[in-house]
Amino acid sequence: MTAVDERPVTAHPVEAAERADLLRRTLRRHAAGVTVITVPGPAGFTATSFTSVSLEPALVSFYLAGTASAAPAVRAAEAFTVHVLSREQESLAQRFATSGIDRFAGTGWRTGPHGTPLLDGAAARLTARPVLLQQVGDHLLVVGEVLDADADGGTPLLHHDGAFGGFAPGAAGRDAR
Repeated sequence: MTAVDERPVTAHPVEAAERADLLRRTLRRHAAGVTVITVPGPAGFTATSFTSVSLEPALVSFYLAGTASAAPAVRAAEAFTVHVLSREQESLAQRFATSGIDRFAGTGWRTGPHGTPLLDGAAARLTARPVLLQQVGDHLLVVGEVLDADADGGTPLLHHDGAFGGFAPGAAGRDAR
């Protein structure tokens, strides 16, 4: 990894709160794919911050609130699995987004070869080993090197404006296949 150009982030408290609210309202307009990330423990959570970082080497990333109940397990994990949810898995996304419950109760899963819980029925999944954990603001950035991946297909689950929904490609998307 190369050095990071860290520039100081400064804000007055009132301005910071106003900016946080503006950011929250603005990002509600951004549709995002829904994933559930699991680590040994078992522990897991719903995330819309998952993204690819690099193809060579194959790297992915996600963010997690530093205060999240799963944060200690994520910090200690030697691997994590990202489950890209299908449209039919809205209840799973809601369960793994709920605090104070056993998120794995009533969930079909098995332990994978890297020790992570593998949830049944995901549209796609990949397992990675963390190569960078960095506190960024009030969140933990996790970058991982992909170890394994598979895709079963299906219509993706999306999150937009505080709600879950589906996606139907337009004519241009169907013709591009």
